[in-house]
Amino acid sequence: MTGKLVCVTGASGFIASWLVKLLLDRGYVVRATVRDLGNPDKTKHLSELEGASERLQLVKADLLDVGSFDAAVDSCEGVFHTASPFYHAVKDPQAELLDPAVKGTINVLEACAKTPSVKRVVITSSMAAVAYNRRPRGPDTVVDETWFSDVDYSREQQNWYQLSKTLAEETAWKMAKDKQLDIVTINPAMVIGPLLQPTLNTSCAAILQLMNGASTFPNLAFGWVGVVDVAEAHILAFEVPSANGRYLLVDRVVHHSEIVTILGKLYPGCSLPTKCVDDKPFVPTYKVSKEKAEKLGVKFTPVEEAIRQTVESLKEKKMLKLESNL
Repeated sequence: MTGKLVCVTGASGFIASWLVKLLLDRGYVVRATVRDLGNPDKTKHLSELEGASERLQLVKADLLDVGSFDAAVDSCEGVFHTASPFYHAVKDPQAELLDPAVKGTINVLEACAKTPSVKRVVITSSMAAVAYNRRPRGPDTVVDETWFSDVDYSREQQNWYQLSKTLAEETAWKMAKDKQLDIVTINPAMVIGPLLQPTLNTSCAAILQLMNGASTFPNLAFGWVGVVDVAEAHILAFEVPSANGRYLLVDRVVHHSEIVTILGKLYPGCSLPTKCVDDKPFVPTYKVSKEKAEKLGVKFTPVEEAIRQTVESLKEKKMLKLESNL
């Protein structure tokens, strides 16, 4: 694979930073897009990666700026579209989440459709675009690649991130058909693990919050997956000729109460919440099929190890201060 030119959008993000690192490690030439080339929080950790001085090109592009990905995608064989905002405290869902996710996908895929060198586009979607519909989920439910989140249900629930990822993925599949693009989507759940970027991302913040004096834990059950596994899956989706459709990436679905238990075992003596935020029955866990991802070659890091890596990384980056005996 040495020397192949690929593009990574939103390269300063949590998953994308690892993707850039692993692509450089494999000898690729990486053209990485960021919104602000002058912001060291977005570029310094990428420029310092091994191989970056020879094979990393940082370019400016904005999801909402029509045509801004044309130059980034030019002459690339593969495009990894990871750029899409992920946070919960949203004041204007349309401007902050929906437009960047949907219009950004359109802009990137338009650029790819104009570029004959592009063989395949790998899109970072999410379990948010898979598991949320009116179908009941319980311990015996197995969610697989045939599941899609329901747009009307997401609007009713006012879950704007879920809606943004669902609409973006729907848009991508429609454009792939219309413009005859070879696309593959990667649908990870809550992604945790070591941080390369200097800023805290939303999914690792969920772990930090539990260890930072929270008095209660949320009554939520999510799938969890290690960031390196997710980055590897993107590369496999590009490199394996038979890769197609969607790939769900979840090591295990775990309720937040179990996350607290795991943290307690890993860091005994650490102050952790002991009660749930409400008195309702715990939201049930469910299963997510690993079969398709494992056939692609994905090896899943156990959630316990991914949590340990997250905490150690948060400590190393001085985002989490634990007592000296931990």
